[in-house]
Amino acid sequence: MTVLYHRDVLYRAFLRLVDKLPLPSLRVQRIIAIAVILSQAGIAVTGAVVRVTASGLGCPTWPQCFPGSFTPIGVSEVPVLHQTVEFGNRLLTFVVSLCAALIVLAVTRARRRNDVLLYAWLMPGGTLLQGIIGGITVRTGLLWWTVAVHLLASMLMVWLAVVLYAKINEPDDGIEVVRAPAPLRWLTGLSAVALSGVLIAGTLVTAAGPHAGDKSIERPVARLEVEIVTLVHLHSQLLVGYLALLVGLAFGLFAVGITPPVRKRILVLLAIVCSQALVGVVQYFTDVPAALVVIHVGGAAACVAATAALWASLRTREKIETPTPTPQPA
Repeated sequence: MTVLYHRDVLYRAFLRLVDKLPLPSLRVQRIIAIAVILSQAGIAVTGAVVRVTASGLGCPTWPQCFPGSFTPIGVSEVPVLHQTVEFGNRLLTFVVSLCAALIVLAVTRARRRNDVLLYAWLMPGGTLLQGIIGGITVRTGLLWWTVAVHLLASMLMVWLAVVLYAKINEPDDGIEVVRAPAPLRWLTGLSAVALSGVLIAGTLVTAAGPHAGDKSIERPVARLEVEIVTLVHLHSQLLVGYLALLVGLAFGLFAVGITPPVRKRILVLLAIVCSQALVGVVQYFTDVPAALVVIHVGGAAACVAATAALWASLRTREKIETPTPTPQPA
C-alpha cells in the first residue's frame, strides 16, 4: 500500500509539472509520434552499420566507451573508424530517448485516453530495456543470440510506435469501428506471427553469416555453428508463407469491400515485402555485401511498420457526428 501511495503522489506531482507546459495540438502529437517511429527504426539501421563495419566493439565496455571514459580515446588496439561508428550509434540512443520522453509529455499534457498513455509510456520503458540489452551484447563480446535479441527488440519497438501513432490519430471521444470481419483480422494477426518467424530466421542467418560485428583475431566473436544455406532456405520459406498470407488477406479485404485507407495500407505492405524479398535474393547471389545488409534491416523495419499500420487500421475509433434535427415548419 505504501508503494502504491508514493507512486500515486509522484504521478500527481508529475501531472502538475506537465500542466505548466504548452498544450500540444494534435498535429504536434503526430509529428512527435512520427519522430518516435523514425528514431526506433533508425537506431536499428545504424546498428546494422555498426555490424557490417565490424565496429561492434569500437567501444569495448558499457555504459562507458572505454574504462574510465564515456567517449572514445586514442588507442592503437581499436581503429578510430570503429570507435566513431559505435560511439555514434550510442549517441543516437539519446535521440531515441528524447523522442520517447517528448511523446509521453505531449499525450499526458493533452490528457489523452488511457490506451494512448500506455503506449506512450512503453516508449521510454522499451528504450531503457534496449539499452540494457545493448550493454549485455557488448559485455558478452557480441554473442550471436544477444545481437539477435537486440534486433528483435528494436522491431517490437517499431511495431508499438506505429500503433501509438494510429491511436493518437483516433478521437478520444470516438466509438470503436471495425473495418473488417473477424476472420480477416485474425488473418492479419497470423501474418504478424509469420513476420515474427521471418525476422527470427533472419537473425539466425546473420548470426551464421560473414558479418560478425568485429574482426578481432585475439578475441573472435562466437558464431552460430549452423550451415548458412540451410538457414537461408528457412528464412526464404517463411517469407514465402508470410507473403502468401498477405496475398490471401488482400483478396479477402477487397472481396468484402474496404475503405481507401485500408486498401492503401495492404497495397503498400505488399510492395514493401516484395521489395524486401528482392533485396534478399540479390544479397544471396552477391555474397551479402555490407550495403545491402543495412538496406535489408531498414526494409525489415518497414515491413514491421506497414504490418502494424494495417493491423491498427482494421479496428479503430471514429467520432460519430450526431445529425442536426431538421426544423419542422410551424
